[in-house]
Amino acid sequence: MKRIKPFYIQNRFFHACIAIMVLFIMSFIVPRAFAVVKLVLLLLVVLTVLDTIILFAAKNGVKGTRVLPEKFSNGDLNSINLVIQNYYTFKVNVRIIDEIPVQFQVRDFSIKREVEASSSSEIQYQLRPVQRGEYHFGKLNIYVTSVFGLIARRFITDDNAMVPTYPSFMQLRKYDLMAISNNLHQYGIKKIRKIGHTMEFEQIKDYVLGDDLRTINWKATAKRNQLMVNQFQDEKSQPVYSIIDKGRVMKMPFNGLTLLDYAINASLVISNVALKKQDKAGIMAFSKKVENIVVAERRSSQMNLILETLYNTSTDFFESDYGRLYADCKRNITQRSLMLLYTNFETLDGLHRQIPYLKGIAKNHLLVVIFFKNTELNTLITNKAEKVQQAYDKVIAEKFAFEKRLIVNELQKYGIQSILTSPENLTIDTINKYLEIKARGLL
Repeated sequence: MKRIKPFYIQNRFFHACIAIMVLFIMSFIVPRAFAVVKLVLLLLVVLTVLDTIILFAAKNGVKGTRVLPEKFSNGDLNSINLVIQNYYTFKVNVRIIDEIPVQFQVRDFSIKREVEASSSSEIQYQLRPVQRGEYHFGKLNIYVTSVFGLIARRFITDDNAMVPTYPSFMQLRKYDLMAISNNLHQYGIKKIRKIGHTMEFEQIKDYVLGDDLRTINWKATAKRNQLMVNQFQDEKSQPVYSIIDKGRVMKMPFNGLTLLDYAINASLVISNVALKKQDKAGIMAFSKKVENIVVAERRSSQMNLILETLYNTSTDFFESDYGRLYADCKRNITQRSLMLLYTNFETLDGLHRQIPYLKGIAKNHLLVVIFFKNTELNTLITNKAEKVQQAYDKVIAEKFAFEKRLIVNELQKYGIQSILTSPENLTIDTINKYLEIKARGLL
């Protein structure tokens, strides 16, 4: 029975059988061809037996190995490598069917390759997960055929592998070098003008064109007989909290990812940037209650702690309780901090219900409310309306887009800063806002 399981008849065999049947039928018209057709049938039988013998003669003809990363990066393309080793003394054709985790819903995965005799071949394909959690791979099936292509033998390797999917650490690596080189704003579009400076002294240096004349050090100037200025640096060790709304407003999907996952990915990156800038980074998430709390600190293990906490952040998308968030912030966060609140407001009425709590948080902290543009509405707005229903949809879309801008103005009226961004630009816009706040010394 074990010998029968890996035995598979290929389409080429059936095509040959159909062709021989047609020839047999035609031999009734041309009787002289009957003997030739019988020889063709005999040849097919011989080739099939020969194909079977050469494929099954070797105990281990082909070996496949699946090389998986330690973890997947959510929302990014992750590479999976397959190494196919051919132990046969002749070239084989392989068809690889990898049992991909059920989350991807890929049901037609198949890769075909030629592998030379006694050699190996490396194959790479990519997967893009769109939700955090554990991804279980099944069997790696390799169907091997010889030059005849009549029979295939199946080899099964690498059964039951699991890879966890974490928040987008690939973005983390992308911005890591820029954070060290102090050039993060180059990734964005916004130019940041430094309005003033903090009072944390760094050094005395020679005056160059463009330096603030108010920072001239007259004593050093008199000693050196040339203009010298005091140079200041950004204040350090300031708490930066990423507050993630896990409520139902964050369930909306864009490009496969929910707004919650976009916020989680951006929180991971901005936490890393804050730590590189010598600030303290922390996170918290809330819906019906405040949880997944990491107190803002600056220590070597902080990023690992934040990464694990974001990985384990889960929700049932209940209605968010901003009153509980305000009470917890007032009770537990005593030092003035930068609060980056990732949430979403679709209407002014929804904002007005939460304004008292947002004003309460902004009274003691620097609050930045980050919410999302509905990019699907842009398609309706830009498309030309040709029917009455399309015109109606376009007007409604413009109304909702305009209301988003009104929400920004409403927040500004209460002294609350905001970022209205598309999901794909969330990380860039958040970094730019953080750098702007640091440059202006608002915290």
